[in-house]
Amino acid sequence: MISDMLKVNPSFIIVLSFFIIILTGAFLLTLPISSSIGSSTKFIDALFTANSATCVTGLVVLDTGVHFSLFGLVVIISLIQIGGLSYMTFSTFIFLLFRRKMFISEKLMMQEALNIYSTREVVSVVKKIFAIVFLVEGIGALILFLRWWPSLGLKKGLLYAVFHSVSAFCNAGFALPAGNVNLAPYCTDVVVNLVITSLIIIGGIGFIVISDILKNRRFSLHSKTVVFTTIFLIAVGTLLFYFFEQNNSSTLGSLTFSQKIMASYFHSVTPRTAGFNTLSIDKFYVQSLLLTILLMFIGASPGGTGGGIKTTTFSIILSTIWATLKGLKDTVIFERRIPFQTVRRSFVIAVLALLLVCSAVFALTFFEKDKTVLSLLFEVVSAFGTVGLSMGITPYLTTVGKIVIMLCMFIGRVGPLTLLLAFLTGQKEHKLEYPKEGISIG
Repeated sequence: MISDMLKVNPSFIIVLSFFIIILTGAFLLTLPISSSIGSSTKFIDALFTANSATCVTGLVVLDTGVHFSLFGLVVIISLIQIGGLSYMTFSTFIFLLFRRKMFISEKLMMQEALNIYSTREVVSVVKKIFAIVFLVEGIGALILFLRWWPSLGLKKGLLYAVFHSVSAFCNAGFALPAGNVNLAPYCTDVVVNLVITSLIIIGGIGFIVISDILKNRRFSLHSKTVVFTTIFLIAVGTLLFYFFEQNNSSTLGSLTFSQKIMASYFHSVTPRTAGFNTLSIDKFYVQSLLLTILLMFIGASPGGTGGGIKTTTFSIILSTIWATLKGLKDTVIFERRIPFQTVRRSFVIAVLALLLVCSAVFALTFFEKDKTVLSLLFEVVSAFGTVGLSMGITPYLTTVGKIVIMLCMFIGRVGPLTLLLAFLTGQKEHKLEYPKEGISIG
């Protein structure tokens, strides 16, 4: 059964590769050398950390910058990089380095992992991806290093710069400041805010869009949809967050107008799967929490380093609803008809995501009785969207609660549809066509 899946099912390979990487990372993080005090880390906490890093989420049960040694941090950042770009991308890059020819089965797996249109594009896309990754992360790390060197020193400044550049580009949300405060110490720092958000956006829009931008060619429908939706969500999120929180003395209230706008912009960008925060999430008003949950659920874009149902899925669903309300036959975006299979796939992804979120929250209410439903909903959506934002309950989850959140992170990273397809190999489409009959709805 498994051998058959390995031969014919790319989705199963993707799921299996993530699972193996997580277990390997968890084993390394349990070693005494990974701890700053030289003691072994509990397996459940090491597994949670490895899962969160590989799934580029950022939810933590340990104080990352305090608990882990340099070796442990290298393991975490390696998991983030591999998880952000996927194991399949890395393995293909190794093949190219050693000039090994890829078989068609391997190209099919890469096509599935990268969400690209044709197997013929695989090699060129992988080369572009690594060129973009090294360039963008390198520039981000350099700017952050120049900012942090004077205050943190050479060694710590370099560690902070590289770690946060990779974490931001891969939309991971892991941060090193002590006390699990994430980037709160840099709430009013213009350089840190702009560099981190820029890395998040570039990593989140996807490599297909980045390639279109670099080539300065006519945008495909995919790129147009991603760019428009991303700008729209960031702009609306910024305005709404400022409107909701401007008088909250625990968040924006004590900041100047320009600082309020910057913090609002930061917290409009970061819920789209990045997970960094410069303000205390648990101090947000309910309206801001609900806005953040929505942004986390939507997530990044296909082919990027983030999770969620994706910006394109969100756009197709809204466009389909609009077309239905207007009595139109087809879903149209930028004067182009969207294929029915794509529309159906979008609704399936959204419904599966909603079912996962509802099921996880329902399960957690049995084991996390001391926590509010809103905080559990926030935690689950953050895990599914591979975001990493939290209302502060992650370190206090029960063992069962941690397992539920780990499953949400894993499913959110590989995708609920990919996970189902991984175990539905061999299913054949029936040729039989049944008669039509209507059902009353609405």
